[in-house]
Amino acid sequence: MAAAIRAGLFPWVPVCLSVGIALWFTAPHLPDAREWTMLAALCAAMLAVPRIAMRRAEAGRIGWRLADILWLAAAAILLAGIGWGLAGFRATQVAAPALEWRYYGPIEGRVVAIDRSGRDRMRLTLDRVRLRDLAPQRTPDRLRLSLMGDHPLPDLGQRVMTTGHLGPPPGPASPGSFDFRLHAFFERLGAVGYVRGPVLATDAPEGGLWWAHRARMAVSRAIRDRIGGQEGAVAAALMTGDRSGISNATNEVMRASNLYHIISISGLHMGMLASFVYGAARLVLVAVQATGHGLGRPLHKIAAGIALAAAAGYLWLSGGGVATERAFVMVAVMLTAIIADQRAISLRTVALAATIILIATPEALTGAGFQMSFAATIALILTFGPWQRMAHRVPGWARPVAMLVLSSVVAGLATSPIAAAHFNRMAQYGLLANLAAVPVMGSLVMPAGVIGAVLAPLGLEAPALWVMGIGTAWILRVAEFVAGLDGAVTMLRLPPGSVVPLMGYGAVLAILCWRQRLRGWHLAGCAAGMGALISAFPIWAASARPDLLIAPEGEAAGLMTPAGRAVSKPSGGGFVIGTWLQEDADDATQETAAARPGWSGERNARMAELPHGWRIWHMTGKGAADRARAACGPDTIVVADEAVDLADPACLLLDLRHLRGTGAVAITLTEQGPGTTPTPALSLWPR
Repeated sequence: MAAAIRAGLFPWVPVCLSVGIALWFTAPHLPDAREWTMLAALCAAMLAVPRIAMRRAEAGRIGWRLADILWLAAAAILLAGIGWGLAGFRATQVAAPALEWRYYGPIEGRVVAIDRSGRDRMRLTLDRVRLRDLAPQRTPDRLRLSLMGDHPLPDLGQRVMTTGHLGPPPGPASPGSFDFRLHAFFERLGAVGYVRGPVLATDAPEGGLWWAHRARMAVSRAIRDRIGGQEGAVAAALMTGDRSGISNATNEVMRASNLYHIISISGLHMGMLASFVYGAARLVLVAVQATGHGLGRPLHKIAAGIALAAAAGYLWLSGGGVATERAFVMVAVMLTAIIADQRAISLRTVALAATIILIATPEALTGAGFQMSFAATIALILTFGPWQRMAHRVPGWARPVAMLVLSSVVAGLATSPIAAAHFNRMAQYGLLANLAAVPVMGSLVMPAGVIGAVLAPLGLEAPALWVMGIGTAWILRVAEFVAGLDGAVTMLRLPPGSVVPLMGYGAVLAILCWRQRLRGWHLAGCAAGMGALISAFPIWAASARPDLLIAPEGEAAGLMTPAGRAVSKPSGGGFVIGTWLQEDADDATQETAAARPGWSGERNARMAELPHGWRIWHMTGKGAADRARAACGPDTIVVADEAVDLADPACLLLDLRHLRGTGAVAITLTEQGPGTTPTPALSLWPR
């Protein structure tokens, strides 16, 4: 490891690990004994290659250059194999049962999380679950319930019971869409559902760690109550990670203005807090030293230790979510580098943080948060050196402003393509919003939060919270103004699955090779990386959306027309249809999409004419199976939300039984007939 660091090879370690992790995610499954044996054999062989290559080079059988190439290739393959193993091992560790059917009845469990859904409904996450007539080995470890009514919320760590509806974690809305099943698997979330009645407590809240969690939620409530309104909700989210008070309307304007990252605790918040504490601690220590005490002590190291402790406290206060843990690791690595007399801002420290995160949570690689935070960090590090060389040319009073503009532009350029690929939208005025909001965040909100936390035990936090409220109010006003500008958001099509890997690995390859001497393999690697990065955009631009989309349980069908996607029903299946339209870069509502030309017939028996002489029928509701049997014939696609008993259908039949095996289906219409693409199966949950 030390030799790799000295040779400048360490930044390649997380890259190679991520390749193996990404390979596992192309076909996620629980590895069996045969695969573990093959992986062990591969790793053993790759460990032997360098030794054999060195011996042959010493004997003069091969050149030293070839021996070095073999050593590096073996190390890369070994790390990729380890990455694959890390992902498989992590999947084995978190594997837990999932509900296999619809359930209605009594539900009992312990409350471990409270949050708000995208539909502005409060949600409870329960563990230690008990369901009626379901054996413990088949009961989900965790489940999530949306509360339909306005009922009192239980405390964290409290055992509760209620009656509600549950189902398995839903699959993607279409092939290539976000797969909630995979996300739920790593969260050990085996069922989701809703309740209409009250949630009743059966025991007193547990103590110990749960007392600490309840204290955190009490802090959140106190901040919301003291500041008030959405300003207080945003302040509470920034300090405690509790976003349950933020309304969906606020979330929407924050997304449209590209300020949503502000209310999701990440590297920005952790970095601002650590920087403020580090700077304040150094000033205090310098003042103490000026009195003649502590002379000769390494003040910067002591300040870094204090900032590290503050960051750890913030990690606890924020609830320790995945994004916050990732931010803490990055900040902790940089502060530890200061203590160890190493460069705090370098690709090595970022590589170390990425390696730690990938080892602990390999699934983070597939998330937008991981990709965007490291993209922004790497981009800022690359600009740090050039900025230092030219900063002296900028007047002193203008340097903070210039640095802010530069960092916002660089971070925005680095993260915008990734955000657009994941969320199918691009905030056109995000730079303007960040320039107006982030300085207030760094100069008012986070310092006031730190000061308020220090003064709270003395009951003197009110002035700090008042200042914090002014800052969050300004951020919300900026978000509302920017989101209200014409053309604030541009919708983008869902890219093919190859686009994000091409962008990510292409950029990393180009950067790491470019930072070496550009000759030979480095020049070729840099060119290959740039080629991969650039090729992602024409691939994205040339991609076409499916002609037909069929919902996972036959509840909706969508036909692409010159006017946009026409859906078969104006209501029902709203989440799936909304996802289709968003991925089509279509901002129409479901009602508007249903009114487009294409479909005809009664509500529960819709028909559309297709190219090349085909037609499609969509049958829903009671009696759908009978209507489907009657409509089935040559050159016909029949979709039904009931199981249809036909031994040898003359049509392309996509009934409930078929769709539960395939998931959502995409159909391409050609002269040879319709070509179907099912949703890839996911066989991770133990049976």
